[in-house]
Amino acid sequence: MRVLLVEDDPDLAEVVLLGLRQEHLAVDHAASVADATELLATTRYDVVCLDLGLPDGDGLDLCRQMLSDDADSFLMRPARVLILTARDAVADRVAGLDAGADDYLVKPFSLAELAARIRALSRRDGHAAGPIRIGNLEVDLSAHTAVRGGATLDLTGREFAVLRYFCLHPGEVVSTEELLEHCWDANVDAFTKSVRVILSRLRRKLGEPALIHTIRGVGYRMEQA
Repeated sequence: MRVLLVEDDPDLAEVVLLGLRQEHLAVDHAASVADATELLATTRYDVVCLDLGLPDGDGLDLCRQMLSDDADSFLMRPARVLILTARDAVADRVAGLDAGADDYLVKPFSLAELAARIRALSRRDGHAAGPIRIGNLEVDLSAHTAVRGGATLDLTGREFAVLRYFCLHPGEVVSTEELLEHCWDANVDAFTKSVRVILSRLRRKLGEPALIHTIRGVGYRMEQA
């Protein structure tokens, strides 16, 4: 899952980035409206975690701009928006939700709750709350565990992120670009062989019969063995 954290406090941002990446999320960071706008112009995020008090503008205005149906808008519309702010008045919460945000979390907050709310937003898009089963593979997205044929798979964070994406799109052809977009952050080299390396390791750990198949010239597809 690709997440954008818009937060101008460098210390808080560092802690949140570390915590969310430990949850196997691909997270980018913007410290201002300008930085966020630049990222949103090229990337469609699954969730944007948005601070309101930014140095060059109000996060509510950015929220409205992100979610606008204006045909002239050049920003990629995120799937979900979660506001992270110190503004705790009822009127502020109402304003945030009326601006189009899907959730509102007041600072200070726990990383565990933030991660849980992000997972909950993911489920609103039809993603399963419980374990996903494909053949004899069972993947628990909340517990970050994968079991096949009764054996627990020892996966790295990136391997689990890629497996998660395939599990949420069973039977669909997934391109290399799509995997980079949703499972890696902005620091990845678009010409890297990282996707191929991770897929090779993941396939080996999943074992036989193969679940992830190469569709030559197009991408990859997960199918029940």
